[in-house]
Amino acid sequence: MTGPANPAGVPSSSADDEGGAGPDAILRNNIGYDMKRAFNAIQADVNATLQPFGLRMLTYSVLAVIRDNNGLRQSRLAEILLIERPNLVLILDELEGLDLVTRTRAPDDRRAYELTVTLKGRRLCDRAFRAVAEHDNRMARGLGAEERAALHKALRLIESNGRSPDDSGNSGREIPRP
Repeated sequence: MTGPANPAGVPSSSADDEGGAGPDAILRNNIGYDMKRAFNAIQADVNATLQPFGLRMLTYSVLAVIRDNNGLRQSRLAEILLIERPNLVLILDELEGLDLVTRTRAPDDRRAYELTVTLKGRRLCDRAFRAVAEHDNRMARGLGAEERAALHKALRLIESNGRSPDDSGNSGREIPRP
């Protein structure tokens, strides 16, 4: 059952959907708002999960992608994770200082760096991966396998809708990067 239409003419969510109307009820009609709230919950939980490993969501993400793509160029990693290059340098400085990754000049381009995970980094990432998998299951509690697959599909569709086919990710408007 839906409530009265909001100013945009979209029926509002039912009280059953949210457990009652709250002060942000008008915002709950926006997928982006619900995604933001869900992301905030996920980010807080994953950071608490990763804290015992000395990692955060972003440092774990960088470490995991490097682990699975040894020799990856620093510029390509920035593209994959949608991180501004100067911000990535700070993250890599942190991981390198902890002896989790190494940066070496690319033999074919002295301006580029190739990234490699150290043995210490691989072991830490493997342990953190298991903890993140538990976090993921905890956050998706109540969703069956089909619902999880549908959620992944919907999120990837929403992500692709923010891109145009001719620009590999930027549809002409500035897209904020994490």
